[in-house]
Amino acid sequence: MKLVVFGAHSPTGHLVTATAVAAGHTVTAITGRPAEFPFSDRGVQVADADLMDADAVDWVMWGHDAVVSVIGAPPSGRPVTVHSQGVYNIVKAMVNHGLRRLVCASSAGLDAVDQPRRGRLRRRAFLPGRRAVHEDVLRMENVVRESGLDWTLVRPGRLVSRGDVTDYRLATHAAPRRFTSRADLAHALVREATGSGRVRETVYVTTGHLAATFRSAPRNCDT
Repeated sequence: MKLVVFGAHSPTGHLVTATAVAAGHTVTAITGRPAEFPFSDRGVQVADADLMDADAVDWVMWGHDAVVSVIGAPPSGRPVTVHSQGVYNIVKAMVNHGLRRLVCASSAGLDAVDQPRRGRLRRRAFLPGRRAVHEDVLRMENVVRESGLDWTLVRPGRLVSRGDVTDYRLATHAAPRRFTSRADLAHALVREATGSGRVRETVYVTTGHLAATFRSAPRNCDT
């Protein structure tokens, strides 16, 4: 398959690209820093397209089969729109080019919004600087659900950069201890985009049996 990967410059985006190519797919990696993108494989084409520019997003969409979004933004004290506006532009371009399959990385941290009774997690989710990001990711999920496309939202837990792909858990409900290695997240995103997938579902990917190992790992808010 021919995939477009938005957010390819992120740590998870690198792994999505590598995972897809290793599985025999071709990738157009969208990054704002093409000269720094660490791939020279013939299965990878690198493109510089501003997510906030609808025409640029439309231009890179032609000739592909599916889209994987791993858009991320660091905590900010200002309003954040890169997730929602970026995915809006992606959806618009997909509709324009007749593409159906969209897989987006989201965050299990949004459960703190969905379940306000979980006070401690809710407070952590809305620490200064993170509120704006969470609010925009919620808007992004709404854009995806209302798109009419064959979408899947993948919510990882706390992201850690350790190890190879494991026998991770993919389910419609989050595990109590939510840790996710980026390798597992990348594998799940590619598998959903290129296989039959869980169409129009929100799923959680959890590296469950390694949770104890990851307890002391530093938190990274970028995808």
